[in-house]
Order: sequence, then structure tokens, then C-alpha cells
Amino acid sequence: MPISSINPATGDVIKTFAELTDTEIESKITLAQNVFSSYCKRSFQEKSAMMHNAADILEQEKTKFGAIMTMEMGKPLWAAAEEAAKCAWVCRYYAEKSEQFLADESVQTTASKSYIKYQPMGIVFAIMPWNFPFWQVFRFAAPAVMAGNVGLLKHASNVPQCALAIEDIFRRAGFPEGAFQSLLIGSDKVSKVIEDDRIKAVTLTGSEPAGRSVASIAGKAIKKTVLELGGSDPFIVMSSANIEEAAKVAVKARTINNGQSCIAAKRFIIHYKIYKEFSKLFVEEMEKLKVSDPMLDDCDVGPLATPALLNELEQQVKTSIKMGARILTGGHRIDKPGNYFEPTILTDIPKDSPAYSQELFGPVASLFKVNNIDDAIRLANDSPFGLGASAWTKIVTEKQQFIDELQNGSVFINGMVASDPRLPFGGVKNSGYGRELGIFGIREFVNIKTIWIK
Repeated sequence: MPISSINPATGDVIKTFAELTDTEIESKITLAQNVFSSYCKRSFQEKSAMMHNAADILEQEKTKFGAIMTMEMGKPLWAAAEEAAKCAWVCRYYAEKSEQFLADESVQTTASKSYIKYQPMGIVFAIMPWNFPFWQVFRFAAPAVMAGNVGLLKHASNVPQCALAIEDIFRRAGFPEGAFQSLLIGSDKVSKVIEDDRIKAVTLTGSEPAGRSVASIAGKAIKKTVLELGGSDPFIVMSSANIEEAAKVAVKARTINNGQSCIAAKRFIIHYKIYKEFSKLFVEEMEKLKVSDPMLDDCDVGPLATPALLNELEQQVKTSIKMGARILTGGHRIDKPGNYFEPTILTDIPKDSPAYSQELFGPVASLFKVNNIDDAIRLANDSPFGLGASAWTKIVTEKQQFIDELQNGSVFINGMVASDPRLPFGGVKNSGYGRELGIFGIREFVNIKTIWIK
């Protein structure tokens, strides 16, 4: 079955690729295994120089890479170029920090010498999504490859040119052939790759069903997994907050990447004393957004990545409205070529409706009113997901209560949830397990070996 790039702004097929055969997949796994035996012995200095080269390429050619992302999945070109630049940041971060993060650690015991040693595992198989087609890959690849592992990437089938461009970046940066390869395969071939004895670990960023499937297959093979799955992040605004700033950030937090981000704020939980004022500002700011061709400089929101995503979002909104939710702005697909949906705010949302309990993967915000901080936290935690949370308040005791009681992998106070190479990233509950980034990210895919010498 061919793998195609389809422009979500027009529906036009850009390019089609043949799916790898079983023989070709075998060749790539064999190459990865062979190169690992020598690459794992490379010094940190050698690996660091190559990773710095990758960062330079990403930075110098960010507009070119941005255009590939935009044409394949529809994010605004300026945002795609920023994504490439952020990938350069994570490459440089691990190029500079990996040796320190993986240095032997001495531990005092009854032995004459005992310490912890970190060693690479081998081939790490990454199954990555289309929404941040460069960033999701590099935040796994930079630490994994700097640790001495080699990578195989099964990217989303709608971004094959992004997958091949990333492989080419590693090649041009000087990494040995086979250290990082893209597999242009469909989801039906993923299980066989995971089950291969030469694959030592698996990382997936994607939907909850995809995570359950991959974890099940890897679990049967007793292989390490890291899962970053969906989110329905709360954005809580208390009465002491800077309401104007919170409303502006709320719009950005909901519509970043055309609303297609796991850590985008999706449920806006507002204290009753400021609900009316916040709602007015929120609607005004949302209605300022320009929905247009993502290649244009003034585009704020582009199309959703696929027609299927557009149809699903439209159905979720329609069902929520039918069940009693009310539209404050937007609410409909845009009648023109491409997968466009209006920036939308829903309120009066019933508890059993899609807008309450499901992840809405597009520019649709769910707005709620609460009486106090306990109600806000209770509503925020009333979700199967636990990826990130943003809470806005000037009161010190409220800040601490949010930090202590919100059930999320990340809590941002008076700011928008965002991933940062310096901090661990991941979720709890149905948002997955394991961590990417920071010191924890590079230690996910190493053998943490105890050494004891009499």
C-alpha cells in the first residue's frame, strides 16, 4: 500500500512512496544492529560533534524543513520553522549534557568499590505522530543517539517526507549509515518490528489506543516502553489572576499547532467571579485569529491534518451541542477546500458529552465555571488523562495547592504548558508513562548497571 503526502490545505497529493517490503525492513534492522556494535563505543566527544552538526543543519535550514512540515500536516509555516529551531535546541542540549548525565556514579557500600554505570541498550524503535513531525522525533532521538543507541523511526504515514528529511539530517551530520533510519511502513507491520529480538526498546507518541496496542505487544516480548499519549489539559483561572494576560495565553494554548497538540489547553476552568469578564475576552481574542493558507505569513490557524480528523472533530462538537452545550463562537467547519474548522468555544457542557470527557484534537475550547479552588481541582482531575495543567493565580497558598493536588505530569503556574529540553516531559493516568527530555529522558533507554567490586 503506497504512503502519500497530501496537502491538508488543498487535498492535493504531493508525492507517493512505496511501502518497504519485508526484505527491505530486514536489511534496515540488520544494518542498525551491525552499526550499533561499533557506534556504541564512540566517545561522547565524537557523538557530541555530530549532534552539534545536526543542530547547525536544523537551524540553518529551518525554513526549508518548515515548508515540508506545513505541506504535509498543515501547521503555519512560521510555527513549523520555529519547530525546526527547537529541534536544534534539543540537539545542542544533549550534545553538551549527555556525558554529565551518563557519567559513572559512585555509591558507598561494603565493597571496595561500587558504582552505577549507564550503557546503551541497542536499537530503539520509535513510533511517532504527525502533529509535531520534527520535534517529537528529535526529543526522542537526540538523547537516545547520544547515549549510544541507534534509532529506527516509524513515522506517521501522512508525513513521509518529514521522516526522510530527518534521516538525511543525521546522515549529513556525520552519523554512521544505519545509526538513524526511517521505515516507511504502515501500522500493520509495526508488531513484527517490535517483536524482533534485535529491537531492545520502543517509544511511542500517539493516541491512547495506539499506546495500548504497542504496550501490549512490547510487554509480551518483555521490552521497555515509553508512552506519551493523549491529553485533555485543564487551564484554570482564579479570581486573583491577570485576566487579560490569561485570556490571551488561553487562545494561544488552545490553538497552537491548529489545536492539534496533546499538551494544548483544552478545558478552561474559570472562577465564577471573573467568568463573565474572562469569557468576553476569550471570545474576542479567539475571533481575532486568521484562519487561512498555512504558507501565508499572517496565518494563525491552518487546516487540520486529515479529513478524518476534521470529520471526527465536527461530530464531537455536534454531539456536544445536541446534548446541551452552547456555542460562544465558531462551531463549524469552513466551507472551502481543505480541512478547516472555525476556532470555537463551547460552554454549558454536559458531563457525559464529548466536549467534557474526550480529547478534542482541533481548535475547540471547552469552558467551565467553578465556585472555588477545590471545585476547580476536582473538575481538572475528573479526566482519564493527566498530561499537563496550567493554573493562574497570584495567591501563594493557591499556587501550592495546585502544585500538590493536580494529577498531571506537568503543572505550569501563570504560564502555558510547553515542553523544554531541560525538564522531564510525560504524563500519568491514560496519558502514558515514562519521561522524555531532561536527565530522565536520556536514562530511559540505557542499562542502569550496578557494579560491585570486593
